[in-house]
Amino acid sequence: MGASFSLLFTDQDGLSSSSSPSLGDLPESCVASIIGYLDPPQICKLAKLNRAFRAASWADFVWESKLPPNYETLVGKVLSFVPEKLGKRDIYTRLCRVNTFDGGTKKIWLDKSTGGVCMSISSKGLQITGIDDRRYWNHIPTEESRFGSIAYLQQIWWFEVDGEVEFPFPTGTYSVFFRLQLGRAVRRFGRRICNCEHVHGWDIKPVRFQLWTSDGQYATSQCTVSDPGEWFHYHVGDFNVENSNSSTRIKISMTQIDCTHTKGGLCLDSVVIYPSKFRERLKQRGYLKCAKPM
Repeated sequence: MGASFSLLFTDQDGLSSSSSPSLGDLPESCVASIIGYLDPPQICKLAKLNRAFRAASWADFVWESKLPPNYETLVGKVLSFVPEKLGKRDIYTRLCRVNTFDGGTKKIWLDKSTGGVCMSISSKGLQITGIDDRRYWNHIPTEESRFGSIAYLQQIWWFEVDGEVEFPFPTGTYSVFFRLQLGRAVRRFGRRICNCEHVHGWDIKPVRFQLWTSDGQYATSQCTVSDPGEWFHYHVGDFNVENSNSSTRIKISMTQIDCTHTKGGLCLDSVVIYPSKFRERLKQRGYLKCAKPM
């Protein structure tokens, strides 16, 4: 792009004249209007071209268009301290960091490219039947989780996990996932190895997923948990937010309560909420398990 602009300011012999206009001579307001059409990573790259682009990349109106419409509410919800007169670019940067709230059980961040709100709820922020009985469940430290630990199921008859969150999501459509893995990953001599010793019972009947929202939306689906040794996002369902000025309460459930057999060897990391268009990203990376609607 910079080369294309430079060609506009060369003389007939193809040489740039010191007296000819250059990229640095473009008005800052003009540059800001142009880069406002780009996504944030592209804006940051162009800021390195020259002073005009660098100054324009800090313009508040450029970054306000990238922030969620209710960003002020989000700032008050997840940022513990915000200096006065903080620029919109700084606000965007801080919201793109992974911010922890609700006692460390929830994390939220903006996707750097799109500004979409993403949320993760840890296993410790969910209601898990039998979690206090070590014959069934254990919390295990791991580097494979944003929260530094996961819930590991050894064996149980009645499998039930529930979660709830209330948050001022910006307007849009969101998808909810459980991040699960069959088998327990360990490292030996620097290599990742999956121990599937306790994996059983998941191929007999599928797991049922359910989603409710405070404005009456409901989705239910089922899927067989499979493919040991890899983390997958199991799609629960989608919900729509039409009013970003109020909070949306969401309830999530995952059950397999057929007591004719036990099941075990499951790692539960978190519940994840992404803008629905992110599903294609998960699919392309091979991380998505799509449940069948019921």
